[in-house]
Amino acid sequence: MSRALYGNDQLRQRVAFALSEILVTSDKAGSLGGETYALAHYYDILANQSFGNYREVLEQVSLSPVMGYYLTMFRNRKPDVANNIRPDENYAREIMQLFSIGLVQLNVDGTPVLSGGQPVPTYNQETIRGFAHVFTGWVWGNCAVRDYEWCGPGADGAQWFAPMSNPQGNGWDNLPLTYHAYEGNKQLLNYPGVALPNGVMLAQPTYPANTQTPRQNMETALDNLFGHPNVAPFISKLLIQRLVSSNPSPAYVGRVATVFNNNGSGVKGDLRAVVRAILMDPEARTVPTDASGRGKLREPLLRLTQYWRATGATNHTGRLRDWFVHWPGNYVPQYALGSNTVFNFFLPDYVPPGEAALAGLVAPEFQIQTDNNVVGFSNILDGLTRYQHNGNPPTDPNDTYTRANLASLRLLRNNVDALLERIDVLLMSGQMSPHMRTVLRSYILTFNPESEGGYKRVEEALWMVMMSPEYVIEK
Repeated sequence: MSRALYGNDQLRQRVAFALSEILVTSDKAGSLGGETYALAHYYDILANQSFGNYREVLEQVSLSPVMGYYLTMFRNRKPDVANNIRPDENYAREIMQLFSIGLVQLNVDGTPVLSGGQPVPTYNQETIRGFAHVFTGWVWGNCAVRDYEWCGPGADGAQWFAPMSNPQGNGWDNLPLTYHAYEGNKQLLNYPGVALPNGVMLAQPTYPANTQTPRQNMETALDNLFGHPNVAPFISKLLIQRLVSSNPSPAYVGRVATVFNNNGSGVKGDLRAVVRAILMDPEARTVPTDASGRGKLREPLLRLTQYWRATGATNHTGRLRDWFVHWPGNYVPQYALGSNTVFNFFLPDYVPPGEAALAGLVAPEFQIQTDNNVVGFSNILDGLTRYQHNGNPPTDPNDTYTRANLASLRLLRNNVDALLERIDVLLMSGQMSPHMRTVLRSYILTFNPESEGGYKRVEEALWMVMMSPEYVIEK
């Protein structure tokens, strides 16, 4: 949260958060509850790769022990029929369904490929089984103890930092052969232009001679996955939804997917080029003049961070600390790496009942916009705008509230038009409608400009704007 507020790499942090909602891990999983070092390191992977290549993202995520724990690939074993052991298929399924290609084949513009009027599946159970066999034999990358079941205690969570590995040598010589599924052909993805003949990874019965290592097998499998034509439209649309609009047009998706497939220099998956294409597209740069379904509901966490950044919030401890930041899920229905499931806080195709459904639109963020959450966020915002600012300085040295700096807005209290103009720029990118401005002006003028030390008009204006429909729908 501190980096999101005070870092000088805001776009990187914003893209990292978007990636964290696609390549999901969460402390809600029992295995990761309380593992703050682990989750912070996983988030660093996403931040460091925000402008990298998506193929590298897939590899670093796949090798992260955090993901290994979350989707149960860690210590995954090859088949042992005698002992009724079969490779865990969890990660194999989710890396395809959620992290790369989705459930159905797509055209480059994100629309489904149809056969006989029906969508065409991207994979089947045999494909899941094939990838699951590749994802076997992975353990801590920096074990002090040569044991597949136990790595020994890590110092300050350091065991989470190194990528998982299939170690060889130094007492580990038999580990890959014992736990990695070399035997048997593995059916991976088969598609036009696939590098593997028919998408099949052949059995390697002669390990360790004349064969690939487990790491090389994983890289071959990830290359097979990344080469699928679905990756560009599937990931492009998800990123557009997280950064710009819930309902991008097929043309918008197609333009971004084209850049995903080729950044202009023949490179696929260049996220720097993809993010540029998303943010510079005409559909992102122009304000819609009709009910086109463009835009999206602002996520609660993004509303909170925007408020603090816009008002120059600081803390006398030098760190971002607050009573609801320590336990954010109790007060804000969202925090980084804190979704309830691998499907994120909300589904990308969620359709709320009512007008959106009738118009054929999706509105993912509305899935967590419950009555309780609306009231809860309103109460939080009330506390932030009315009490947690520089007009109410801390009197207790143990006070850890983060306070907004409203001094510059306070100077505008006698000029309501200028006050609203400034708040419009800070929070709404200058998109406040004349009607909203007129209504707010009339309301704010009912308050004495010197009330509450000259902050009352500012407090009311901020709260009203941030709870307004025009603000919460970002366009």
